[in-house]
This record gives sequence, structure tokens and C-alpha cells, in this order.
Amino acid sequence: MTAYVLRRLVGMVPVVIGTTLLIFAAVYALPGDPIKALAGPGRVLSPSVEDALRERFHLDQPLWAQYGHYLSGLVRGDLGIDLQGHEVSALVARAWPYTLQLGLTAWAIMAIVGISLGTYAGMRHGGAVDWVVLTATTVVVGLPYFVIAYVAQIVFGVNLGWFPTSGVREGWPASYLMPATVLALFGIPELVRLTRASIVENRYADYVDTAIAKGLPHRMIVVRHILRNSLVPVVSVLGLSLGYMVSGTVLIEGIFNIPGLGYVVFNGISQQNGPVVVGVCSLLVLVYLFINLLVDIVYGLLDPRISLAGRR
Repeated sequence: MTAYVLRRLVGMVPVVIGTTLLIFAAVYALPGDPIKALAGPGRVLSPSVEDALRERFHLDQPLWAQYGHYLSGLVRGDLGIDLQGHEVSALVARAWPYTLQLGLTAWAIMAIVGISLGTYAGMRHGGAVDWVVLTATTVVVGLPYFVIAYVAQIVFGVNLGWFPTSGVREGWPASYLMPATVLALFGIPELVRLTRASIVENRYADYVDTAIAKGLPHRMIVVRHILRNSLVPVVSVLGLSLGYMVSGTVLIEGIFNIPGLGYVVFNGISQQNGPVVVGVCSLLVLVYLFINLLVDIVYGLLDPRISLAGRR
């Protein structure tokens, strides 16, 4: 397993370089002049100040040279300085806890609800419960993201008053349960269907018939034999969903006014603040890659055959 992890870490290097280069090029290919935008609407910077700022942020150099400066800083753990002179790492440090709380809360809700409903429907394959679960997940998939968010705000925040409509003034969990549930709803249908299909497949396996013939308790058969063997493909979805829910919260943070990383990226794009967008997105890429590595390690713990295959 150690050799496998080391190979995966080495394999991440070209992925990190490729993705950060794409992000860097995409951000700096956006129309508009970020230096001129610093002056604000209706104001103009003097040519000497513009030249000094372009030199400071390496904007007077070709794209490959700018990326080289950025990559050398990233290797040292330096995410750079934004166009207002603030360290991007300081912005990340302030915003990261909000995104982490939102993402982990959403992920926990998705895992608990998705696996529970999928297992329940799979063990009652073909019945009324199975049909209701499949219908409900289909309906959720067909609803637009922002519609559910706004309806949740109106119904549960304004009309019923169960949760705050926006902001994080009431802390965790009150301020995070509603946006986290909305975020989790878009991972639950896939997780429910995958868990259900895996449960149905393993439910009729030979080793389950053997366990039943031995007279093992029903709970033990479900948990230790059916559910455990069904979790291998489920872990993949959970791992990828964790990376998404930590890094893909721009819309939810905007609707619910949560000052996390997504909010920082949104402001960076609107202000043409390239260093902020590139720095935060690069960090999220690294987080996503390491989460995938952890998923592969969990694979090996659930099924030793996978770790053995990784050693070859």
C-alpha cells in the first residue's frame, strides 16, 4: 500500500501542473484589464502607477513567465498577493472554515440519507417502498438547483421560521443545516440509486445464501455481508462528492450569503482579481486530488484485492 500511495503522489504532479495551468490561462484570458479596474468606475490611474502595478504582478511578462512565477510560489506554499495587496492565503484562512463546515455538513447528510434510503429500497426491491424512493429521487434530479434553494428559504426560513434565511450569525448547525441540505440533495439521488443497485446485486450472492443457511441473524447478514460488500462502489461516489461539496459551493454560498471560498471566488471573478481566483481554485484542485487518494486507500481497506492490485 505504501508503494501504491507514493506512485499516486508522483502521478499527481503532472495533474496539478496541467490543471493549474488551465485555470491560470482561463482566468488571464478573460476580457478586461484588471489594473485599470483597480481605479474603479470613472477613474483613471496614471501611466506610471499602471506600469508599476503591472511590473509588481508580472503582468508585463508573457503568460508562460507569469505562470512560472505563480508555480514557483505555489511549490513554496505561497498562493500569491491579490490586486489590492492582500495575501491570498489570508483570504483563504478566513473563508475556509465556512466552506468546510458547509461541505462536511452536506456530505454527512448525503451519506446518511443516501446510504440509508438506498439500503432500505434495495432490501425491498420491487416493492412499494422501492418505487417511492426511485420516484422521489427522479423528481429531485429534475428540479433546478437555485429553485430548491429559494423555495427552502421562503418555506423553512420566512414562513415557518425554522432556520435563518442567510448568513452565519447563528453558527453551526442552525445557519448551515438548510444550505447543507439543499447542497446534499444533488448528491443523494445518485448515491441512493447506486447503493440500491449494489444491494440488489449482492443480496442474491452465494455467500449471502451461505450465511442464511448457517442461521446468522438478519442484521448481521445485512451489515457484515451485504452492506459491506456493496460499499466499494459507494465509497467512490462519496469520495468524489466530498471533493465537490467542499469545492463546488459557489452558488449555495451566494444564495445563502455564506462568506466561504465560493463567495471569495465569485467576488474575485466580478472584480477581475485573477490572483484570488487562481489561488483559491488551485487550492481546491489539491484538496480534490488528495480526497481521491484517500478514497483509493479506503478501497484497499474494504477490499484487500484492490490494495494487492495496487502493489503490482
